[in-house]
Amino acid sequence: MKRLLSLLLLPLLLAACAAQPPLPARQPMLELPQQLHVQREQDAQRQDWLLVVQAENGQLRWSLLDLMGIPQARQLLDGHTWRADGLLPPNPAARELFAAVLFALTPQTELARLYPQARQRGLRRSLGTRWQVDYRQADDFTLSLAQGLRYHVSPLPNEPAP
Repeated sequence: MKRLLSLLLLPLLLAACAAQPPLPARQPMLELPQQLHVQREQDAQRQDWLLVVQAENGQLRWSLLDLMGIPQARQLLDGHTWRADGLLPPNPAARELFAAVLFALTPQTELARLYPQARQRGLRRSLGTRWQVDYRQADDFTLSLAQGLRYHVSPLPNEPAP
């Protein structure tokens, strides 16, 4: 009975591991903090969010907020481990977005070392069929994910100093 149960649970465990978004071998050198406007498009529907990425004690804090400032997802990335930050429920779609944005923000000079399977040609970068990034500038790009999702990511304008 135990053997049968083990055989049934093994594919579920493997599927759960395979579902985790790819992460770099180590944290890339990013200019932080960053505040980004994220516009999600799928099936002619659009949603706008604010994404804040901060360095904190060797970890990356990712906060996704709606336009009213209400948190939609918060995660801490510590090496290769995502952890919930706060009381929000797990959000696998946001975690996939965060990992894809990290891939897109990784400097080209570090790409081959941190994502050996990545390909870059001109203003387009891809990670197999999972993620494709089309750049307008280094921090202004469109992410296409395998699930048919598109995210337009651009920096928020800086407020002038008083």
